[in-house]
Amino acid sequence: MQQRSLFQLSTRLLASLVLVTGLTGCGTLATISKLEDGAGPEAMKLWDRWIEGNGDIAIATTWERKVKPGVSADEVAQILSIVATERNMREVGVLPLSEEIAKRTGKKEKILTIFNYCSPMIARRMADFSPHMAAYMPCRITLLEKEDGLWLYTLNMDMMVKMGRKLPSPLKEEAWSVRETMYQMMERASKGEF
Repeated sequence: MQQRSLFQLSTRLLASLVLVTGLTGCGTLATISKLEDGAGPEAMKLWDRWIEGNGDIAIATTWERKVKPGVSADEVAQILSIVATERNMREVGVLPLSEEIAKRTGKKEKILTIFNYCSPMIARRMADFSPHMAAYMPCRITLLEKEDGLWLYTLNMDMMVKMGRKLPSPLKEEAWSVRETMYQMMERASKGEF
């Protein structure tokens, strides 16, 4: 089963490369040679999520986790803070949007809170490497209350570390550590693991 899936992925990737190369020529081949190893399969995962999400690019480019029933919004916030501290990330702001909306409307709102985190030195090096990456800073996790409970959303950090141009050391390792931190924050907070 896994071999078949790998074959299908390879076939789709090859077909995509042939199509893109035919359309854009040598520039595509030159760019492909500068990408991180495994960028093609990661791009196909993004493509598949985009298709499954009916063209919603936000679905394709984010991770989500349903928060385990019984874990409160306050506990989620505490766990995010604990993991950030453990992994040397700095909380740089919390936007309690649902509280702000409730103040403006006088009506109770479902939870919508955005937590922002950063590692300033890594952010500086990443922005120096690719100024456009600054648009993705700081890293953020959103806590959203839906009809079926609390959910966490964040940017799919695999795009940053697996799909782009090859990152030089030590930036590559630093970017991977940020990716791992965001992943652990999502995992532990969604499970209520202090």
